[in-house]
Amino acid sequence: MKFTFLGTGTSQGVPVVACQCPVCLSVNPKDKRLRASVMIETENQRLVVDAGPDFRQQMLTYQVLHLNGILLTHEHVDHIFGLDDIRAFNWVQKQATDIYAEERVQIAIRRIFDYVFANFKYPGIPQMHLHLIENKPFMIDDLEVIPIRGYHYKLPVFGFRFGQIAYVTDVNHLDTAEIDKLRGLDILVLNALRKEVHISHYSLDQALEIISEVKPRKAYLTHLSHQMGFCDEVQKELPENVFLAYDGLVLTV
Repeated sequence: MKFTFLGTGTSQGVPVVACQCPVCLSVNPKDKRLRASVMIETENQRLVVDAGPDFRQQMLTYQVLHLNGILLTHEHVDHIFGLDDIRAFNWVQKQATDIYAEERVQIAIRRIFDYVFANFKYPGIPQMHLHLIENKPFMIDDLEVIPIRGYHYKLPVFGFRFGQIAYVTDVNHLDTAEIDKLRGLDILVLNALRKEVHISHYSLDQALEIISEVKPRKAYLTHLSHQMGFCDEVQKELPENVFLAYDGLVLTV
């Protein structure tokens, strides 16, 4: 399984518009972060988790010519507002794109992209095939996906486990039963917004506590804000099996 970080930033990305802080002015490519998203590739599948406003740029940057589907963690702008750009895949693949989301997220999609589901469909609109997911394992062709229920302050969101790798973003709480789903991993990807405590995201210390509890072979931190600091400097402070993810990083499991 090939796992590519398409974006590792927060809802504002890094650099942040109009910000003149040292991290936003950094020339290190590892300090430049698009909105959080990952791509999972197996022999038979190419899937993306979340399609935020940078989706088009990400697909062009990584020369994605075919896409089997998109899994959505939740309905916030930085995770779904790129869905209109699936139109290109609709055209090339001559079919609707499979979108996997829970009921509340589907309701938001139908509201925000109402033109997609209107009785009169304007020519060239994106074509979506919505699949309902719940907090139980499901299959996408031959790939098993295990949802991980977390809480983004009070909003329920989903992370996902694919075999020996799990991706959990935009959470600041996981119940014990959900934490147990993260045991025995080769790789855990977990959000860590900044060093200071935040109302809806794990801080660096909180993320490290979860990693210490479930003991993956390696862990990567994502959904990083400019407040986290310089990538290379923060990396020096982390345990030897924990790494700051960065855009373009590719893992193989």
